[in-house]
Amino acid sequence: MDSTDLYDDHARERLVAEPPKRVEAPVRTAFERDRARVVHAASSRRLAAKTQVVGPASDDFVRNRLTHSLEVAQVARDLSRALGSQPDVAETAALAHDLGHPPFGHNGERLLAELSETCGGFEGNAQTLRVLTRLEAKTFTEQGRSAGLNLTRATLDACTKYPWPRGAGPDPLKFGVYADDRPVFDWLREDAPGPRRCLEAQVMDLADDVAYSVHDVEDGTVAGHLDLTRLDTPAVWDTLREWYLPDAVDDEVDAALVRLRGVGSWPTAPYDGSRRSLAALKNLTSDLIGRFCGAVQAASFAAGDGPMARYAADLVVPRETWVEVTVLKSVAAHYVMQTSDRLAIMERQRSLLSELVEALVAGGPDALDRPFADDWRAADDDASRLRVVVDQVASLTDASAVDRHARLAGGGSRWTAP
Repeated sequence: MDSTDLYDDHARERLVAEPPKRVEAPVRTAFERDRARVVHAASSRRLAAKTQVVGPASDDFVRNRLTHSLEVAQVARDLSRALGSQPDVAETAALAHDLGHPPFGHNGERLLAELSETCGGFEGNAQTLRVLTRLEAKTFTEQGRSAGLNLTRATLDACTKYPWPRGAGPDPLKFGVYADDRPVFDWLREDAPGPRRCLEAQVMDLADDVAYSVHDVEDGTVAGHLDLTRLDTPAVWDTLREWYLPDAVDDEVDAALVRLRGVGSWPTAPYDGSRRSLAALKNLTSDLIGRFCGAVQAASFAAGDGPMARYAADLVVPRETWVEVTVLKSVAAHYVMQTSDRLAIMERQRSLLSELVEALVAGGPDALDRPFADDWRAADDDASRLRVVVDQVASLTDASAVDRHARLAGGGSRWTAP
């Protein structure tokens, strides 16, 4: 059976009905159209200038949000195909998964969450839904409201990492929809069994974790921040418990590191910048991704017959695999994200965004780009206007946030791009 056959008309439905194209060569499926719309979206292009771990202006080698999204998409597509689900759906969700992230990565996300308490908070995944269904202009409803890219129900559902509103999930800081986006959220979740995520969203989420756990370690190694042959494991394990797995015990994470070091391509000598060393690091990246995805594929097939699509099955991530992924995430977090110079940069970024939000609120529509100025004028209270300002700030790249701050808040030359 073709994987597309696992998705019925309800899954392929769009919020705004679209007549078939009169002339199109080659003919594309609904899910291929979705993928093309995300690829060509302005929000996707902006990801090239948004922080992944370190700022994109700091080095021409490090990953940015766009290159990270492309890598997540490749992992998601391969895993989806191996499971027998629709790879275009999983790939599109992976390409879109960071569209809602603001300047300066998770640091910017945390700051906007604090500043937007009075208008319902901020969450990168809820903002992604807002981008896809409202802010990225392509289609309008009969009532004249933007329907964003007008993606299919199945694709939008796959993009929904946290399918619940604020305060309704296990983590109060993680949610997938703002209050004024509930109509489209309720539409895309029409056939969903409660807060359960569809399989494709689970694939996207795992691909994200796998990609950045492996690639952040690769970037940190090349940048000279860490040496995989000499890890300060007690300090890394403290970070692991503080950031990711508070219930993990030393024996468990020690065993995970032993298994990782048993991978044939794990380095036995420090990285030296040579082509041979670069090749060895790339082989390790490939081997680790294959190891993690292979374990998940085997466990998922062992858990049920499927079919592996929508709500007919769940992704199964073995505990040992998850601890291995978390070990790599913690290595990057300890050696790259918690350095003193990195923490100083993050504090500057927080000050910049805070001052920028304040300046935009004070400046009103004259300080906003035209689409957001129109939204401001249509808003009927201060909370709605603050949401518009947050939408504007979240749309900016790292560099454009610095530039906008310099123009509106008098930042001057002291705010060179972090």
